[in-house]
Amino acid sequence: MRILGIDPGYGITGVALIEAQRGSAQLLKCGAITTPAGQEFSARLVTIYEDMRALLEQTKPEAVAIEELFFGHNVTTAIGVAQSRGVILLAIRQAGVPVFEYKPMQVKMAVVGYGNATKHQVQDMTRRILKLETLPKPDDAADAIAIALCHARSSTSLIAKAIKGN
Repeated sequence: MRILGIDPGYGITGVALIEAQRGSAQLLKCGAITTPAGQEFSARLVTIYEDMRALLEQTKPEAVAIEELFFGHNVTTAIGVAQSRGVILLAIRQAGVPVFEYKPMQVKMAVVGYGNATKHQVQDMTRRILKLETLPKPDDAADAIAIALCHARSSTSLIAKAIKGN
């Protein structure tokens, strides 16, 4: 299964495409959609939307896994990320690709086995799972890989739930 992982943001949106089959995964590509800090915010959203549409067309994923919004202390940043997630989700729906959303704790649990794992622990385990010499940069791309891996490890239980009608 080709899974596109997305770590949403408005300055940097991390993206990663993996191929996952029966407990193994391979990184196909990763990177980031970036927008300039000084650019008008609505123009940044257009860039994110258009780049996401192009990425979905190029990579043709069978599923998209995206991190749910986490509200920290900076509400202004959270609102911007929420708007970015909105245009990303719109592009995914328009492409007709199933989308699955995961909380940060779910990603940590799926990748490390511990819901309170540190960012470093998640990145190190991601590198080990994919047998990479170094973890891709920027960190947002590495986070997108972890989100894709989370879906790869969770998808069998999601499929089982769908079959049972839960």
